[in-house]
Order: sequence, then structure tokens, then C-alpha cells
Amino acid sequence: MRLAKEAGFDGIELAMEETGELKPGSGMKEINALKQAAEDIGIDLVSLNSSLYWTYSFTSSRLENRKQAFQVAQKHIELAACLGIDTVAIMPGMVGADFLPDQENAPYDAAYHYALEGIGRLAEIAEQHRVHIGLKNVWNKFLLSPLEFRTFIDTISSEYVGSYFDVGNVLATGYPEQWIPILNNRIRKVHFKDYRRQTNSIHGFVDLLAGDVNYPVVMEQLHNVSYDGYVTAEVPSYARYPEQAIYNASRAIDAIVGNKASQQ
Repeated sequence: MRLAKEAGFDGIELAMEETGELKPGSGMKEINALKQAAEDIGIDLVSLNSSLYWTYSFTSSRLENRKQAFQVAQKHIELAACLGIDTVAIMPGMVGADFLPDQENAPYDAAYHYALEGIGRLAEIAEQHRVHIGLKNVWNKFLLSPLEFRTFIDTISSEYVGSYFDVGNVLATGYPEQWIPILNNRIRKVHFKDYRRQTNSIHGFVDLLAGDVNYPVVMEQLHNVSYDGYVTAEVPSYARYPEQAIYNASRAIDAIVGNKASQQ
């Protein structure tokens, strides 16, 4: 949090993981310490992410795994509420992932059914805690088009279920500037990152403004749908110089947002 503030960020997204400073078993003492640290540093707690949904999936063929996914998500929402965070980033499930070859490949139709059932029940918990579920578009071979993603959200029909739209994740199969007007006011939060299509692999993610995202058009579309929330740089933990990557991301976002502001 200190590093993000020093780099120029106004807010930060925390992550709930199996181990570490914030995990499903975290108690109020730990949570309050994080809240106090953020307040002392002067940085907003914007959203709460987690990579646990790659392990515990709403779309698994195994009932026990689906139950675990729901329990993780319930705790995810509860922790966000305790931290005063209004949005959690949740992966709705997966059909498969080439970069995780040991993961189960789920039948698409069954995955859709299980995801609707699980996220639909989770929406009730989100409403109770007044925490929004931002469904994340990721490399999960599931909900692959903006039309399908929109239909999935609308079928659940909850004001507490929307999209956590990841600009860079779309590049492998589509165009973020086309997704934004289709998802429209369903977008709860936005992740910024960049990707080079020619790599055609998970290794194509690069620093902001070093890839193929057309950020001037992306900003125009976000403006058109009246999105005025945070945009969060998802800086890869495997960056060779992770601390410098945070400073680079901050400067890049200044350039992306500043360019749009100057056009207005």
C-alpha cells in the first residue's frame, strides 16, 4: 500500500489468497489493522480480488469443489464488507485453461448451468452485505463474447452482480472497445493491462502502453457509458522488477487518463 501511494496511486486492490496477510480465515484484528494502515497511508481500498477461483471453481463437475468455491466466495464478500470495499472480483467458472493443464475441462453447457446456479445464490449474500460481485472476464474459455457475458449477468438479474471488466484479457479473442458499450452500465470496476496479440500465449502480457490495446478508443468508450469509477492496473507479480512495474503502471495510467481528459 505504501509503494502504491508513493507511485502515485489513489487506491489499491487487495487480494484474498490461501495464505498471506488476507485469507479466508482472517479475523477482525487483521482486517482492522489493514483498514487502519490504508487510512494512515492515505490510500483507498477499491476492490478485493482472489486467484482461488482457479482452484475452487463454480463450474467443476465435482460437487465438493463447487461447494468450496461458494464458501470461498462467501468469505470473499464478507471480508470486503468488513474492509469497507464495495466490489469483489470473482471468476464465474471455467471450461478450461491451457496454461493450467492439470485443471479439469468442464462441458460448456454444464459449466453455464453450474455458474448460473452458484452466482445466483451468491447474489443474495452480496445483497445482504451490500457488496457488488464483479464477474471477471479471464482466460477460462467461458463466456467468450460480450453478448454472452451480458446475457449471463442479465439472467441473474441482480443489481449486485455485474462485470469487473478486464481490458487486456479481451485482446486474445476480441476488442475491448466493442465489449464496453455492450456491457455498458453493468461494468462495476475496470482492470487495465496490455497484451501483444502476436505472441498468442499467456506470455503476451506486457507493460501498459506496450501492447495492442487501443487505449484512446477504450477511454472514449468508457466515457460514452459514463463509467467514472476506478481503473486498476493489474501488475503481474512475475514482473522482473515488480516495484518498478508499479511506478511504470502509474505513469502509464496518468498518460491514458490524461490524454482523454485533455480531449474533453
